[in-house]
Amino acid sequence: MAISARSIADIDDSITIPQFRVLVILSMRGPSNLSTLAGLLDVQPSTIGRMVERLVTAGLLERRPHPSSRRELVVELSARGRKTVRTVTMRRRMEIARVVEAMPARQRQGLVDALTAFTAAGGEPAADIDF
Repeated sequence: MAISARSIADIDDSITIPQFRVLVILSMRGPSNLSTLAGLLDVQPSTIGRMVERLVTAGLLERRPHPSSRRELVVELSARGRKTVRTVTMRRRMEIARVVEAMPARQRQGLVDALTAFTAAGGEPAADIDF
């Protein structure tokens, strides 16, 4: 958790971990309505509404009416939001690599194998990092 928090704070210390989760979900799934985001994050619609409002204000998300329902909004990453996700993810991976490199070689390979399986199961793109 500390690695994630530092990676986010290094880029933009106004983004919270839950807000970054919204950005990551949208980067992986594409545009989404607020009720879908609330369900994915297991939060109340009012909570996701406030988070989205802050991210729109920060220029990280864009919001538009749903094409088939005037009552719904669709949100998606802005160019700045996409860049933020890429940069934070790269920094997080570099920090993890630094920690792993400090481990004894025997333990390192087991951890790398487990983390590779973990990220693959979570649908995160593989990193090109050699240890």
